[in-house]
Amino acid sequence: MPAARFDESGRKVRLSDISTDPPDGVTKEEAANRFESLNQEMFRLQELMWGARLNSVLVVLQGRDAAGKDGSIKHVVGALNPRGVNVVSFGVPTTEEREHDFLWRVHRHAPRRGEFAIFNRSHYEDVLVARVHDLVPKPLWKARYGHISDFEELLAEHGTIVLKFFLHISKKEQEKRLLERERDPSTAWKLNVNDWKEREHWDDYTDAYESVIEKCSARHAPWYVVPADSKWYRNLVIAEAVTAAMRPYKQAWLDKLDADGAEGRRALAEHRRGHGGREED
Repeated sequence: MPAARFDESGRKVRLSDISTDPPDGVTKEEAANRFESLNQEMFRLQELMWGARLNSVLVVLQGRDAAGKDGSIKHVVGALNPRGVNVVSFGVPTTEEREHDFLWRVHRHAPRRGEFAIFNRSHYEDVLVARVHDLVPKPLWKARYGHISDFEELLAEHGTIVLKFFLHISKKEQEKRLLERERDPSTAWKLNVNDWKEREHWDDYTDAYESVIEKCSARHAPWYVVPADSKWYRNLVIAEAVTAAMRPYKQAWLDKLDADGAEGRRALAEHRRGHGGREED
């Protein structure tokens, strides 16, 4: 399924030119069937990655309030084996975190080989919120683009498959979802007056996100702008991108598992020969 993919730094981004709706001709029913198939494939690929321990996956979810970060985690990551998945939410930095560099609290949650890490918001908050609300001097947050790109390059060099998703929701759809939260007792716990306050900075956040995607896109750490007005299509796009990114590694993982299995069989055979072909008591 199509999504706006940015994989080179410096490419101009205009979010207003990218639709927040599914493309014409895509039905909810066929999307559901495709999503189920992708979930099964993703699960199998995760099992191979877990066993081979050659790579890891980092999924970064960014978006405006009510864009669907939690929903994406629930539906897409829900297809994975929780044994190898770590979901991390990044909120306002703690006192301890503020006493370190801005990437300190993030790097410690990077995935180990074989594992998934899902970031609900991320290191990008330090060039989004910090920029929009003047939390740090401009020269400081501008320098962070380079630090972030270097950090993601480091992760990629050590085998991490880095995927970043901006959940692209319209202002009208966001208002609808925020109002629905107020009316529905089951979602009222999500109510936050700051969600409405942040809407007042819509254009500033648009500029900030465009700069992020323009400056921090790379082949080893692409940005995907995901149409998010329809939840079912949002989930499909993310599942498609994650699965597609893992597929090229499948053969290497299979080869590693085959080699490990052969080595295990050799070690077992030597052990048995050393004991006269008998198992130890």
